[in-house]
Amino acid sequence: MRVTPLDYRQAFEMAPVGLVVSHRRIMIDCNEQVCSMFRTSRELMINQSFQILYPSADEFERLGRRIAPIMGAQGLYSDNRIMKRANGEMFWCHVMGRAFNRDDPHEGGVWSFEDLSALRPVRAELTAREREVAARLLEGMTSKEIGRCLDISHRTVEIYRTRLMRKYGAESSAALVQKLLAGGSSLDIVLGPDEV
Repeated sequence: MRVTPLDYRQAFEMAPVGLVVSHRRIMIDCNEQVCSMFRTSRELMINQSFQILYPSADEFERLGRRIAPIMGAQGLYSDNRIMKRANGEMFWCHVMGRAFNRDDPHEGGVWSFEDLSALRPVRAELTAREREVAARLLEGMTSKEIGRCLDISHRTVEIYRTRLMRKYGAESSAALVQKLLAGGSSLDIVLGPDEV
């Protein structure tokens, strides 16, 4: 069987995950799945910065700085993070990317996006830094590892962990991780999940 460019385009469009081709952190092509996930159209995504998919410009910039050396060394990058739909709704998303050129990781790449909101809904209002710390906690990182990753002190990480514990009504770090995985907030404890 001979594969044609049309077959590749069909595979791209029919992929069960969102796919984006990028150049210098600008989306130059995307499939329908990613448009559906972010509640927007292909026309509104093409030639736009990935920044429109992030909760804040600061998170976009910080993550871009963190991604580059990892993709340069490994060619790949992946994480779970909170992203923002076009309607402003925040959701957990698994993101994985491959650089076309390891020497210049942002020159171009292909990215996949998987919506995790059914497994991990976002229910608490979190700051940008709290979202970053929460994502690293879910990766099993210690405060010192998170601090190195985010370029902040481990004591600052502990402050954010304490804030997260308060917001999620968790009495320990392990309980916080469980609540983050479940997407539960302190409102779930006070009102119960069906009343939120």
